[in-house]
Amino acid sequence: MQTLLSRKSIVILLLIALLLAACGGGTEEPTAESGGEPTQAPATTNENAAEEEEVAEEEEVEGGPMTAIGEGEGAVSIVAWAGYIERGDTDENFDWVTDFEAETGCMVEVKVAATSDEMVALMNEGGFDLVTASGDASLRLVSGGKVQAINLDLIPSWSTVDERLQDAPWHTVNGVHYGVPYQWGSNVLMYNTEVFGDTPPDSWSVVFEETTLPDGESNAGRVQAFDGPIYVADAALYLKQHQPELGIEDPYALTRDQFNAALDLLRQQRQLVGRYWHDAFIQIDDFKNEGVVASSSWPFQVNLLAAEGEPVASVIPVEGATGWADTTMMHADAPHPNCAYMWLEHSINPKLQGDLAAWFGSVPAVLAACDGNELLGAEGCDINGLGNFDQIAFWKTPTADCGDGRMECVPYHEWVTNYIAVIGGR
Repeated sequence: MQTLLSRKSIVILLLIALLLAACGGGTEEPTAESGGEPTQAPATTNENAAEEEEVAEEEEVEGGPMTAIGEGEGAVSIVAWAGYIERGDTDENFDWVTDFEAETGCMVEVKVAATSDEMVALMNEGGFDLVTASGDASLRLVSGGKVQAINLDLIPSWSTVDERLQDAPWHTVNGVHYGVPYQWGSNVLMYNTEVFGDTPPDSWSVVFEETTLPDGESNAGRVQAFDGPIYVADAALYLKQHQPELGIEDPYALTRDQFNAALDLLRQQRQLVGRYWHDAFIQIDDFKNEGVVASSSWPFQVNLLAAEGEPVASVIPVEGATGWADTTMMHADAPHPNCAYMWLEHSINPKLQGDLAAWFGSVPAVLAACDGNELLGAEGCDINGLGNFDQIAFWKTPTADCGDGRMECVPYHEWVTNYIAVIGGR
């Protein structure tokens, strides 16, 4: 009887332990959803990003980079911005995937991400080989140990990369490279030429301040803003010129007072915005069918709309513009590392670089791509902003370190939570 009681006790204790373990397992952080149309605020300012702390630039991924490329695994998966990895589905003239697959046997799978925060969430989730990360995501990925150092000896064409990008701080930490530059460009002010007529906008005020447009109607409800926390920098850049007493020098290094002023401007803008955009193709439809007449945008949308004969154009306003310099980075646990390295080399092929610049409206990371590309044309790089490099405030992750020895700037996780509040009308 005593023996039977002991066995029952053991069984009960084991069941309790299993139940406790099951409950504990349910507290894991949710991962980003991989399908379906995301809702406005959560999709572009996901909670994974909100919990990101300051970038510890000194931290490096454990282990060294690969030392040799072996036989391809037959596949490579890439998290990319819309329009960055094309196989001719939209326009048969723009295809830099088919030849790569034929030459390497590595079948390319693309997961399109709408924001840098979504890219970080997907890389945290894992299962991908590469990501085309902008500067407001790249160092978060490095500090989080989600990307690995790149062995430049395995990238034969590295020397062809624009020298201004080779050691750029958004992918190089303590002399270690964590990616291969891909493209760069500026965020532009896209506008409807029929509405603005002979007086195109020359200031971001058209999306920040209520005003009567040249067609005699208010801009309220007819403008958009980017649905991502990094857009706080656009407001700061505007204030840098219009409220110089704030002393803003770097729109990504904002003191509390400067940050609060930017939030006030964004709350004012909230009364004007019809939709916060994050999906390039939805924004294209909004300009075509929903009465949107001005917004921050990418050259990609401008080019597609103009190609369809829509009355749109773009400008970099007098206040300047934020911009992006994107880097192809490799996941620390890439499932197809050999194919990933093959793509890294392929990604800086001059033909690909030129074709992509023509398609996206960006500037190649390989300057040789500016010459002799039929799709880009002789003036393509100049038109896309080759000469604007020094005038662009490139995206980077805000930290408490102001960059001048002061540790009083507002870190990125506060940008996230506060921008969610702005979008929500708070």
